[in-house]
Amino acid sequence: MPRPAVPHRSNLRREIAALAARMIAEDGIADYGFAKRKAARQLGAVNADELPNNAEIEAEVRTYLAVFQDEEHLERQQAMRLAAIEVMRELEPFRPYLTGAVLEGTAGRYAEVEIDLFPESAKEVEIFFLNQNVAYEHREPRRNQPDGPEAILVFDWGDVPIRLRIYAQDSERVSRRAAHGSRQMERARLAVVEALVSNTPAPLGSPS
Repeated sequence: MPRPAVPHRSNLRREIAALAARMIAEDGIADYGFAKRKAARQLGAVNADELPNNAEIEAEVRTYLAVFQDEEHLERQQAMRLAAIEVMRELEPFRPYLTGAVLEGTAGRYAEVEIDLFPESAKEVEIFFLNQNVAYEHREPRRNQPDGPEAILVFDWGDVPIRLRIYAQDSERVSRRAAHGSRQMERARLAVVEALVSNTPAPLGSPS
């Protein structure tokens, strides 16, 4: 199979960002780093300085969603934020924060609602789920992250996939970096998410 033609160098960075954005929006790839490396291989890029940064990819994701999934994207975003509100209300004793693509407004078709919790212990959350008869699965956290979660639990809320990352209680005020890059992750408490759904502006990232 012949290799695809390599775009002109001045356009290559944008081409990589656009292809990575399509993968994120359509194929369910959540890791920006993986998406841009895969896109770079497909387009024949060989130099690190040809790779776009996460801000460039995020801009292309927003453009792609606006062009190809506009009405569908808005409906999905609203439904996922409403699901996040319901889950956060249930988990309020564990200090939930919404983060990731659903908060940022870049959730593609296969996105999960990502919620960070800061309980006294991860076992408290599991005991709560068992008492509420909520079926969940464990996912293994990345062990090379110094500020990574103690546990990851995934489950479905209706037809909306939820991913809970459970952190030590004393790390609540520590700024966190996105798993798919070096930028700081935004996060929002329940009142902020409720404001987003009702179209009332509210600041992100401030612990309450």
